[in-house]
Amino acid sequence: MRRREFLAILGCAAGWPIASKAQQTERARVVGMLDILGPDDPEAKTREAVFAQTLKQLGWAVGRNVKIETRNVGRDLDHLRRYAAELVALTPDVIVSVGSVTVAPLQQATRTIPIVFVNVPDPVGAGFVQSMAHPGGNITGFLNFEYSMSGKWAELLKQIAPNVTRALVFRDPTTAAGVGQFGAIRSVAQSLGIGLTPSNVRDTDEIEREVAAFARSGNGGVIVTPGGAAARRELIISLAARYKLRCIPTAITP
Repeated sequence: MRRREFLAILGCAAGWPIASKAQQTERARVVGMLDILGPDDPEAKTREAVFAQTLKQLGWAVGRNVKIETRNVGRDLDHLRRYAAELVALTPDVIVSVGSVTVAPLQQATRTIPIVFVNVPDPVGAGFVQSMAHPGGNITGFLNFEYSMSGKWAELLKQIAPNVTRALVFRDPTTAAGVGQFGAIRSVAQSLGIGLTPSNVRDTDEIEREVAAFARSGNGGVIVTPGGAAARRELIISLAARYKLRCIPTAITP
């Protein structure tokens, strides 16, 4: 071995303890996550597992150099602002916002912590970003579908139940996404001979009463849009099965 090569190796070896110590003392990054689904929701568990696995593939291992702080909303929609404030108070490096209704409380709570949203149908119309090309501010993210795709839910309902002539549509009329999705469903449903009954309720007892009342007449189906009681989609699916209503639980998140 040449002297120059030996000195180079020796110099690298001398730096190993320092580099190792630096890695051990490096601050673990904190990722906040505000998820519209409940902590026991199977979809939420799957999503969080895939998120952690993908982070690991990128060199971020939970418990080693990154920590994930999650707040699951589920049926506690009234607690959205509190959950958002809790995450912001932790001063994470970034916050992942899952679902349309989770973005606004975070946007109001911080203008500095980066926020990345997913499963938001219309972030521009909702005022979360200036445009998808140039979001501006501290928020960016991903669209999950175009409004025109919402019409496919009516087509799917007709395909699986050709006799369906009525559909109870759970929606959120307070958001641009809810209005746009329902409009797309209505335009397609008319051509399929399906009359729509919009439902804006979210309370469990109200949902049970509304589904029971709707089921009294035959040839009915149910569509659950993002934001339209999606956090209670398991309840709606069970009610649809009880009353023999075909159900399209389109929403994973509102």
